[in-house]
Amino acid sequence: MPGFLFPHNNMTELNGKEECKLAEGKIHKKKQKAFGADLKNYLKCMVPHIESGIKTSNSRSVMLSAEEVIQWSQSLEKLLASQSGRGIFREFLKSEFSEENIEFWLACEDYKKTKSDHLHGKAERIYEEFVQSDAIKQINIDYQMREATAKRAQDPTHTSFDEAQKTVYILMERDSYPRFLKSKAYLNLLNQLQTSTSK
Repeated sequence: MPGFLFPHNNMTELNGKEECKLAEGKIHKKKQKAFGADLKNYLKCMVPHIESGIKTSNSRSVMLSAEEVIQWSQSLEKLLASQSGRGIFREFLKSEFSEENIEFWLACEDYKKTKSDHLHGKAERIYEEFVQSDAIKQINIDYQMREATAKRAQDPTHTSFDEAQKTVYILMERDSYPRFLKSKAYLNLLNQLQTSTSK
């Protein structure tokens, strides 16, 4: 399997140096067997981590109430106001390869709270990461807005990214948010919480 490294000289079951030396001579003949054993051991090691990941997400949903999750469906504003909501929506956007929208929106929210003497550095980072035409996480705004935002970022104020942030918010509200509400991730979570509260 490409991408995984499995050691072929895993001799933990052998005792003593002599047995190790003997086994090293046979290792080439047993490469496929060793690979299979290593894969099996790797998966055994990973299962507790995968299970703990599942427990973590369930414990997160335990802290949520069905009422809070229902509120997310009232507006994108209510969804983004909830820390858990933002996290789950972000995961959904990742699955759609559009997480740059929420990341930009969150960066703008953080930027508005920035002290004036740090504005310049943050404005530059946000511009380079999200706005410039070859940005790694380029947001979907038109050429005129990109140019206007670039000018505002050069002489930054707390409102430098407001227009671009509003555009990205509307884009999420009209496009990703309705799909999120119909997604399995949202519906399963809601169903799970409603089932656990009715018990």
